[in-house]
Amino acid sequence: MRCPLCSYLGLSVAVASAAVFVAAGPAQQTAAKKWEVHDMKRPQPAMVSASDHTAPSDAIVLFDGKDLSKWNGNWEVKDGYFQAKAGSGNISTKDGFGSCQLHIEWMVPASCKCESQHGCNSGVFFMGRYELQVLGSNPNQTYVDGMAGAMYGQYPPLVNACKPNGEWNTYDVIFHAPKFKADGSLEKAGTMTVFFNGVLVQDHSEIWGATSHAAVAKYSAHEEKLPISLQDHGDPLCFRNAWIRPLAN
Repeated sequence: MRCPLCSYLGLSVAVASAAVFVAAGPAQQTAAKKWEVHDMKRPQPAMVSASDHTAPSDAIVLFDGKDLSKWNGNWEVKDGYFQAKAGSGNISTKDGFGSCQLHIEWMVPASCKCESQHGCNSGVFFMGRYELQVLGSNPNQTYVDGMAGAMYGQYPPLVNACKPNGEWNTYDVIFHAPKFKADGSLEKAGTMTVFFNGVLVQDHSEIWGATSHAAVAKYSAHEEKLPISLQDHGDPLCFRNAWIRPLAN
């Protein structure tokens, strides 16, 4: 028996294929002009080795378990991790970064008492101004755009993937820096994609602007590369296994 949907599906596939071709962006069109499909002369990607327990071979290791030589600040290094020291202020990478892949692990000590935004709070600030919240959120209730995995004051996480206090959490982040025009106006907003303990919690979320408390975020023009900062919120949060891979914007 002839499938009554075959003709329709065939037409749908053809239309979809045509739509994909027509919708190809400038970058795709440029690549198509420069290289033939399956062109054996096209340069091979660089070889990178990686495992579940070590940084990729092309990554910049920001903390190797021994010292904070890649950072400016006065936090404490202990047994393979470093810890926020209340009153010492934020710490920032000595080098500046733009778009990047960042891996960092963090833990709220079991002795901490979480009460909304107090007792277990920190944050990862890309370019010193775009915050991915770090907070004990299992269990702990607060405003959802300020819980663990949130882009602070902007987007709640898609789900709560936080582990209980005393256990290590992992952030794997793809950050694309914003772009500005010559006159300082915004050309392209930044974005974050975040995997929290292996679970997608931010899906290419568009950044509204520099993080602000109790106010709508706004952009202001800045350099293409700036340090990454970790927040001292007065709580003894711990961090380890930090590495970064710069990306083309």
